[in-house]
Amino acid sequence: MRMVALALLVAPSLLSAQAAPQVPKPGPEVQKLAMFAGRWSETGDMKASAMGPGGKMTNTSTCEWFSGGFYLVCKSTGSSPMGPGVGLGILGYSPDRQKYTYYGIDNSGMPAEPAYGTVAGNTWTWEGEGKMGGQAYKSRYTITVVSPDEYNYKFEMSAAGQPFAVIAEGNAKKARTT
Repeated sequence: MRMVALALLVAPSLLSAQAAPQVPKPGPEVQKLAMFAGRWSETGDMKASAMGPGGKMTNTSTCEWFSGGFYLVCKSTGSSPMGPGVGLGILGYSPDRQKYTYYGIDNSGMPAEPAYGTVAGNTWTWEGEGKMGGQAYKSRYTITVVSPDEYNYKFEMSAAGQPFAVIAEGNAKKARTT
């Protein structure tokens, strides 16, 4: 009984003597996403396709770090030939896949499938795949960084193994903060 009492007295001091676990910190890959933080104004052209009619599109996005600094959360509003749009996107990095991650939803009804990205120099490439209307598709979203405050983008899709077709392309500029 005395051993049990001694163990109960000593155990808390032994546990407190151990180092507290370190809070994880975002790695350098996550820090590269900082480029997208802020308020962005986008303009572009949507091509007539199975995705909808062609025409001008505009969008405003605000991307902010989620608590902990591992994810960037982007909220957007805009208009396109298909009408007004709102969206929510989450950017991150998967150490297991060694790729960037994107998960987004919007009011278009398009399936919410994850996309995985890579960066090489000033080019970010995000690729995804899924099914829409029972048909398999692949998507590719390419961002070419022009400056820390500007990038050009191109969104392409491929249905049923066909070659990629441009769905939309345009430019985004970061709003200057005062």
